Amino acid sequence: MPNASKVPLYDTERIDDLLTHDLKIIQSHEVFCFSMDAVLLARFASVPKRGRVLDLCTGNGAIPLIMSTRSQAAQFDGIEIQPRLHDMAQRNVQLNDLQARIAMHLGDVKEAVTHFGYGVFDLITCNPPYMSPGSGRKNISEHFAIARHEIMLNLEDVLRVSSQLAKNGGKIALVHRASRLIDIVTLMRTYGIEPKRLRFVHPRRDAEPNMVLIEGIRNGKPELRIQPPLIVYEQGEEYCEELYEIYYGRRDALE
Repeated sequence: MPNASKVPLYDTERIDDLLTHDLKIIQSHEVFCFSMDAVLLARFASVPKRGRVLDLCTGNGAIPLIMSTRSQAAQFDGIEIQPRLHDMAQRNVQLNDLQARIAMHLGDVKEAVTHFGYGVFDLITCNPPYMSPGSGRKNISEHFAIARHEIMLNLEDVLRVSSQLAKNGGKIALVHRASRLIDIVTLMRTYGIEPKRLRFVHPRRDAEPNMVLIEGIRNGKPELRIQPPLIVYEQGEEYCEELYEIYYGRRDALE
């Protein structure tokens, strides 16, 4: 970790291990930290060998950092609307000496086309806010509220903008609540994104899925592949073997 002494840490911040390729990440309990959702999406998405990749709502940059281990030639961008998280994401890029491959941008996803242009990216990823503005706890901080709730960005915004930013044949990959699958598929097709790969994530073998990983192609032909389910916990609180591989082992475990 050659840059640890050169990257500032602010009050409440800490440096955590991303558990892959010796990557580190700055986090704070005062803002929304990356979760399993981000790790699963970063492993599920079809990262190109070359080309450009954009992560919407990038937070502290966990998804571009992880995806950078899966391609040595692709260029990665992230866009984040919250200045504190954007600053953290920039410092995470510096912390891992990835300035030549990852660029973080402060801005509103809804205005991303003005910033980047139309049809620029080979892959767009997003771990968007899951909850409607009126649901859930009301006394959480603004940082948590924006990350969790569709306050500044909703699912339709994500897919409309993704369709504009992606190249013809470019891919759009999301992680979301399984209960929103019909909304996701409907909106994908509304904006010219054809669902191509889908995988459900179940907390346990006997439980219904609580997350879905889905990837579509802009102007793709209809054909959806439903992959085997991912079971997070096999026994008690022990991760399944595949999840251990995702976190600690093979970097392409979800491909």
